[in-house]
Amino acid sequence: MEHGQHLDKESFDKLLNWLNPERERAAVKYEEIRRRLITIFTCRGCTEPEDLADETFDRIMRKIEEVTPTYVGDPALYFYGVAHNIHLEHLRKRYRPVPAPPPPPQVAEAEPEYECLEHCMQRLMQAERELVLQYYQEEKRAKIEHRRRLAARLGIALNALRIRAYRIRATLQKCVQECVVSRAA
Repeated sequence: MEHGQHLDKESFDKLLNWLNPERERAAVKYEEIRRRLITIFTCRGCTEPEDLADETFDRIMRKIEEVTPTYVGDPALYFYGVAHNIHLEHLRKRYRPVPAPPPPPQVAEAEPEYECLEHCMQRLMQAERELVLQYYQEEKRAKIEHRRRLAARLGIALNALRIRAYRIRATLQKCVQECVVSRAA
């Protein structure tokens, strides 16, 4: 089913029942989750947060029969996980990776870790590459102030900025390690 198409009433009723067997409480929970999803997508810089929130509900309703019998815990957490995946898809569509340019001659002679780091940096989406480069600028007190300004410019909390930078760094670290091992083999 394409994004934006309405799903049947039966799927919607099952979704509401999963949120809470009492119809009114389920409706309140639905609205709370939808509001939270819109906030999440907005904070992540999405230009169409309502559409992405609706897409989250649509996908879950398509799989409601598979999810509800085995899922344990707060259903809202499942929604946030699906929303995370939808956000990643949105970013992939929005920021296509730029092909890596050939390394300059001095890089070709550098140590393997540096070459691999350059290669892995080019594999990042442009927004991730810019964020990680900006995040690791400055030192000591200037670094703290720089990161506060960066978080404010991105419209996210400082802790959210730290988490994003950590995830990008972890991705880079894994990529560099795999690259160095493959080049040594």
